[in-house]
Amino acid sequence: MKIEIKEAGKTYIENGQEFTALKDVNLDIEEGEFICLLGPSGCGKSTLLNAIAGFAPVNHGSIKIDGKEVEKPSEKNVTIFQNYGLLPWRNVSKNVELGLESKKISKEERKKIANRYIELVGLKDYKKSYPRQLSGGMQQRVAIARALAVNPDILFMDEPFAALDAITRMKLQDDILDICKKEKKTIIFVTHDIEEAVYLADRIVVMTPNPGKVKSIVKVPIKHFRERTGDDFLMVRDKIFELFNLKTDNYIEYNI
Repeated sequence: MKIEIKEAGKTYIENGQEFTALKDVNLDIEEGEFICLLGPSGCGKSTLLNAIAGFAPVNHGSIKIDGKEVEKPSEKNVTIFQNYGLLPWRNVSKNVELGLESKKISKEERKKIANRYIELVGLKDYKKSYPRQLSGGMQQRVAIARALAVNPDILFMDEPFAALDAITRMKLQDDILDICKKEKKTIIFVTHDIEEAVYLADRIVVMTPNPGKVKSIVKVPIKHFRERTGDDFLMVRDKIFELFNLKTDNYIEYNI
């Protein structure tokens, strides 16, 4: 499930003027990679995620998945947002089963699949609980279980942990890495947090604004799970800081 992005751009017309959200983005993503799109607000990282996911396709260049142009969302891929998106009148089990209902899967099989992923995200004792009875971190676990239950090829994650406290956020980072390893999913993860990107990603796509462009693609040469205070981790983090401080619009090839 290879993703190929070639000279991709996205423009809008606002108040009679053209606004360029993305310009000349080139990126190839291999099956099973964990990619972080990193940058400040307004750099186009969510725009790029939405374009790859098919919610707002590019109008310059191309984005292809397995050689097919992305023109609309695919049921093979799932997006997880920051706001969880759980249905308050459904308990945990029924929320996780939601995507399976449209696939004409039997009630017994839906329950079996849902139970597997509820246990995978550590919520087996909360199957009958409702969203209002769960913490923010637990609700995000339900959203992750619901996404995985439909067996997507690609998991798009748009700052899914941004609203959580630091301890919960670090625990969920470990959980998503563990799930990624077990399920062998391609993950494209948007964040503005440098340390989060260094902790999670196989490669970090560093983006800059006005217009949104790829400044550099950094391969992280550290095995998971990473020591957040280790010398290798801090070296990569500091290199990313340097990239943001460099006063150049040119693409930088970075090998650490």
